[in-house]
Amino acid sequence: MQTNALLNATDLSNRLAFIQAAQSLKEVLRSAYTANGRQESTAEHTWRLALLIMVLADQLPELDLLKTLKMAVIHDLGEAIQGDIPAIMQEGVSNKSAQERQDLATLLQPLPNRLQQEFLMLWDEYDQASSPEALAVKALDKLETLIQHNQGLNPADFNYAFNLSYGKQYTDQHHLFAALRELVDQDTQAKVLGQ
Repeated sequence: MQTNALLNATDLSNRLAFIQAAQSLKEVLRSAYTANGRQESTAEHTWRLALLIMVLADQLPELDLLKTLKMAVIHDLGEAIQGDIPAIMQEGVSNKSAQERQDLATLLQPLPNRLQQEFLMLWDEYDQASSPEALAVKALDKLETLIQHNQGLNPADFNYAFNLSYGKQYTDQHHLFAALRELVDQDTQAKVLGQ
């Protein structure tokens, strides 16, 4: 395999430093639990979001798949610094988005300016839901979270009812996401009734 240009040692070292710093996302725990009762990490959520996009890509030919996957990988990366705020606790948190963007910019510092700008532009597009790809990632991000909530071995006081309205403004915007949401909501309603 031929590369366009070999990276110099400093550039390569900086890229490695970024990857090493991004490892922190594996340690950030979310409010969701795995099927065996362990708290899910943000990195695990991001992985399954990317997998969900790949599984549905053939039904979303209007999207730029590479851009969509990049956006999915980047969307929660800023949480590597200050952690995740569960959706149910976000009401009244006015600076979450600004803080997460600032943290992402800090995390990206070792990378070349071109990559920093690309990643920040993808994150901004996601945050502002300003493209079809961003809207898809927003919707599927919410759906992956709901799927995990329904699969997880959650504490007895877990608020499944919250899930029935969470993210609907995104999942209702596309027939595929709405159809998937309907299936997920059926599982959620069974959890609500079982409490």
